[in-house]
Amino acid sequence: MLFELYDINIEVAVLQFAFGAILGSIFGGLGLLSRFCLHRAVVGPSNERQSAKAVWATALICAMFCTGLLQHFGMIDVEDHRLLSNRLPIFSIVFGGIFFGIGMSLTRGCTSRLTILAATGNLRGLFVLMVFAMIAHATLKGVLAPLHTFLGSFKLNLPYAGFSELYGGSIVWSIVLIAIASTWAVRSGISGKMLMISGLIGALIPLGWFGTSVFLVDPFDPSPSHTFSFTLPWSEFLFWIIASTSITPGFGPGLICGVMIGSFSVAFWSGRLKLKGFSKPQEMVRYGLGAALMGFGGVLAGGCTVGFGLAGTSLLSFAAFLALGSI
Repeated sequence: MLFELYDINIEVAVLQFAFGAILGSIFGGLGLLSRFCLHRAVVGPSNERQSAKAVWATALICAMFCTGLLQHFGMIDVEDHRLLSNRLPIFSIVFGGIFFGIGMSLTRGCTSRLTILAATGNLRGLFVLMVFAMIAHATLKGVLAPLHTFLGSFKLNLPYAGFSELYGGSIVWSIVLIAIASTWAVRSGISGKMLMISGLIGALIPLGWFGTSVFLVDPFDPSPSHTFSFTLPWSEFLFWIIASTSITPGFGPGLICGVMIGSFSVAFWSGRLKLKGFSKPQEMVRYGLGAALMGFGGVLAGGCTVGFGLAGTSLLSFAAFLALGSI
């Protein structure tokens, strides 16, 4: 859209990097304030689980509603996205989701939460993310890529790719899924302020779709549409750090930079900056194993708790719900 309206002599990737950094900084700040994390909502301490469920469910509700609204008005174009393919790599998604879920439990947090914590001085989170990014990149393009390709070759052909293609269409199924998610939020009793923050996190998901699929698309140099996720962006961020003189970073590396800047800024402003490390060597082994499982599993499944849990489900994708259930 932007390139059709104006003659802009800036690479699409550069603009998408800046766009990702802006959205990421908002996510980082809001994520720190709300302690946004699916791990806390599922297996966190019992006294925190209800509020964590409400935060996550409210974000999911807003992501679904706003994505559907923008799609209705033609402001999101994701028809050819891999999440909406009816050829489902079932083994890759299920095993990848299970590995990611185990890894998430070992590291006590998903990649989005650990990215936020690393920027506040949590050295455990930083260690996990470095291992996670290396294993993810090795699974995408390195020594583990053949295994990834092998598992991904087993595909189930489905008549439909998502709930939006079933009887009733996207509106009916969005209402049903939003109603289910609302039961988490309503019973929690968390404050209106926290619900508003959670809703803003969810609203960032369709903004990412809009920016990369419509607003910042060059018709002469098209690029894949994407929104919030942490598996591929961390892999791209690591590769950009290593070979920054030979590649131009796009939305993913910008997102990672933005999340860390946003969470660091809020932590600095609120006095939450604090160095935290491992208390014993055994912890480092456990966190390293969890990071490796998340990196391998995230690539196999094709996403993380945010990439599938919010972004994929906002498109009502069967693949996303299967991955989320496996996690």
